[in-house]
Amino acid sequence: MSYHLHPCPPPGFPVLRKKEAACTKRFLWVDLGTRSVTEVCPLRLLGDSPAHSIFLRPSLWTPRGWYKIFPYPSLILGKVWPLDCCILSCSDGSSFPWRSCLFTGAQRFIKGISASRLTTMMPSGPPPRVYWTSLIFLLLACCQLPTGAQGQTYQLRVEPKDPVVPFGKPLVVNCSLDCPSPGLISLETALSKEHHSRGLGWAAFRLTNVTGDMELLCSGLCNRSQVVSFSKITVYGFPERVELAPLPLWQPVGEHLNLSCLVFGGAPRGHLSVVLLRREEELGRKPVGKEEPAKVTFMVQPRREDHGTNFSCRSELDLRSQGLELFQNTSAPTKLRTFAMPKTAPRLVFPQFWEMETSWPVNCSLDGLFPASEAHIQLALGNQMLNATVVSHADTLTATATAKTEQEGTQEIVCNVTLGVEKRETRENLFAYSFQGPSLTLSESNATEGTPVTVTCAAGPRVQVMLDGVPAAVPGQPAQLQLKATEKDDRRTFFCNATLKVHGVTLHRNRSVQLRVLYGPTIDRAKCPQRLMWKEKTMHILQCQARGNPNPQLQCLREGSKFKVPVGIPFLVLLNYSGTYSCQAASSRGMDKMLVMMDVQGRNPVTINIALGVLAILGLVTLATASVYVFWVQRQRDIYHLKPRSSRWRLRSI
Repeated sequence: MSYHLHPCPPPGFPVLRKKEAACTKRFLWVDLGTRSVTEVCPLRLLGDSPAHSIFLRPSLWTPRGWYKIFPYPSLILGKVWPLDCCILSCSDGSSFPWRSCLFTGAQRFIKGISASRLTTMMPSGPPPRVYWTSLIFLLLACCQLPTGAQGQTYQLRVEPKDPVVPFGKPLVVNCSLDCPSPGLISLETALSKEHHSRGLGWAAFRLTNVTGDMELLCSGLCNRSQVVSFSKITVYGFPERVELAPLPLWQPVGEHLNLSCLVFGGAPRGHLSVVLLRREEELGRKPVGKEEPAKVTFMVQPRREDHGTNFSCRSELDLRSQGLELFQNTSAPTKLRTFAMPKTAPRLVFPQFWEMETSWPVNCSLDGLFPASEAHIQLALGNQMLNATVVSHADTLTATATAKTEQEGTQEIVCNVTLGVEKRETRENLFAYSFQGPSLTLSESNATEGTPVTVTCAAGPRVQVMLDGVPAAVPGQPAQLQLKATEKDDRRTFFCNATLKVHGVTLHRNRSVQLRVLYGPTIDRAKCPQRLMWKEKTMHILQCQARGNPNPQLQCLREGSKFKVPVGIPFLVLLNYSGTYSCQAASSRGMDKMLVMMDVQGRNPVTINIALGVLAILGLVTLATASVYVFWVQRQRDIYHLKPRSSRWRLRSI
């Protein structure tokens, strides 16, 4: 019996060459670079020449060929050898049974590890004897009798074959050997096991708390040959939950958005996938990775119509290929809020120049908003927030407010619109000014004729005033006009114009006032003749007029009888209207009188008869002339008809 410890090749190195005589050997691959033994690979000699090539390759086990031992996650050995891994070889001879090679090789392998370090690196739980047994089992898979590896025709069956079991549930495994003289049948696994039942050529084992995928190895002896068989346990478990990672409060329309689905638990991961849903529409499907929790990211490009739409994640554990079902679990839906905002600034409309203590309208609007109803707009004058009325229509948002300022000078007015996580703002300056006046006053608004009147046009500081086109000497000084009130000044209008320059712009303001002069009453002698001669039964107007302030009352009365004739309106003159009339214009200021003589002449009957006779003669002459004219016209229009020319008689000229 000889033992050989060889340095290991790098991982993936395909060929090991040994120039030794042909012999039956078993090689054990032990990886000490990790916290567990990862796999055991037997090697076999190929070829008939003295120089044999030994290929190192993990493979599934067959009775005559390559096989692979499942990982032992609980076997923590640590890195104690100078090399990352090694090949431990043992040879069996005719004078030594195979079991001696097995145990001696295992002892030699374990002897190289210090007892103190091995104890330190082992986890709490099973005693070190369990790990030694596992290691011995690995060597058992390596150092088999040659007859069991080459000429074995008996089979060892594992039932159920490659089972799929729920996470944490127990499983009963039956190992049966079709051998006439079966030996001991055992089950090697890292899971907790207990004997369930046993019979000739078979043994059942109960595995408790199956929590992970695992390969089982059933081994048995038949005619001093070892027979092995494998079965792979696949553990499935539903995801504990699936969640859609929190969405942004607002997402711009058209910009790419990464949506992440978080899957907690679930196995096997190779059969687990996650689907991103928009309402019930499937947007994407991806497999779930092995990290815990698994995070699967999808990239979407939200649209306007996605505003307020529910997004969710759905996990799918598809075990239909294992004879089970498709298991689905959907996360709680989450609404996505999208928005669109233009790059342009809000449009601010207001008077550039404001007079203090005067209210002015302010308007601010922005187009191209989505959704405009969820946008916020604010108006501010300096540090004062304005109480605005906001209206949204289609994709336009408008705010209207009324503002006034009590501070003179340059001030800033601000309009900002906020939607989602973006804001657009407009800042502009306005100029507040104080424009006092102008005031236009009269020393006497109702002046008596002949009294002096002073007209004054005044305004505030820095204001230039002008009264009836005549400017004041300097800005801020008043302009005055003095006059003596006359009848012509009654209802005279005076104009005061004021100008103020604000930041290069001239502002204008005007005032006017009317002067009333108290005068009269006076009868206009030019329009009221003192003697009138009218014919009887004719229409006439007495044109007498009176002027004065206040307006006088004018009436004409016949002396003696107090008979009143109309003044200023047409009336029928009768013969008895003849006489002398006293016309009086009266007001609160006094009375004015004048006499008017009216002479009404009666009509002559002889003259009337002569006139009627003349008119009758003229009518007869007109009638005769018309008759002669009509007769003459009719003769001019007579028509003569000629018979056709006779062919028998000819007309001759004489």
